[in-house]
Amino acid sequence: MKLSVVVSVLNSHEIVRRQLLYFSKMGLPDDVEIIYLDDGSDPPLKDTIGLKNLIIHPTYDYREWTVALARNMGARIAKGRNILMTDIDFIIPKNVIDIGREFKGHKRRFKRKFGILDEQGNFTQSFNALRSYGLTEERIKRKGTNLPPHPNHFIMSREVFWDMGGYDENKMNIPYPKCTDDGAFKARWVEAVNNGKYKDDDPVSRPYLYMFPSGQFCHDAEDLDFNPFNLFHGLTRKTRANVYWMRGRRGK
Repeated sequence: MKLSVVVSVLNSHEIVRRQLLYFSKMGLPDDVEIIYLDDGSDPPLKDTIGLKNLIIHPTYDYREWTVALARNMGARIAKGRNILMTDIDFIIPKNVIDIGREFKGHKRRFKRKFGILDEQGNFTQSFNALRSYGLTEERIKRKGTNLPPHPNHFIMSREVFWDMGGYDENKMNIPYPKCTDDGAFKARWVEAVNNGKYKDDDPVSRPYLYMFPSGQFCHDAEDLDFNPFNLFHGLTRKTRANVYWMRGRRGK
């Protein structure tokens, strides 16, 4: 197995269904496996189309947000030489799958743009479609479909992932949304790169992943829970762990 795609899922059944359709139309090579870690969904996540090399594995942990635990569990299950870790609201294009299959380095990062999968699992960046998912006209005019980088998605050698110790599961008790687990993992990576232990990819060559519009990218801090079509989990973003929410509160 060359590549294992590892994704944590909580109560986002419709997105998984669309992603499975998308992957089936893509025609995944036999040396790629898709691993969904079901992090306490109700009802439990199920395979709806019979995708080859698909693993749906429950974490058996019912706390609200345990991505660090799920990612480590996925890396333990993975058979691929490389692992591609991302979140459930991301869309992985074929060129990224191909890069992950042939990647021989330590870590490969991505750029981000907005995009969606429709009900038939077809990818689009149509502005009309993005508007229907909440992306504001003002943001489209300013930045189009571009997004800032984030440390929660990357390709990494599975050997390097475990050499680094994986994700720190002691940082899971902070309310959602949080970036402490991703931030801590990135900080350890940067330190190891600066010390010459690992080599990062050339950021100029970073390929794109695509992300559904949601939260702060759609509306102001009062509407951070905006969840068009109920595609994602129902955890509130209006907590002290969310810098956008706290920024809006201070502005009142």
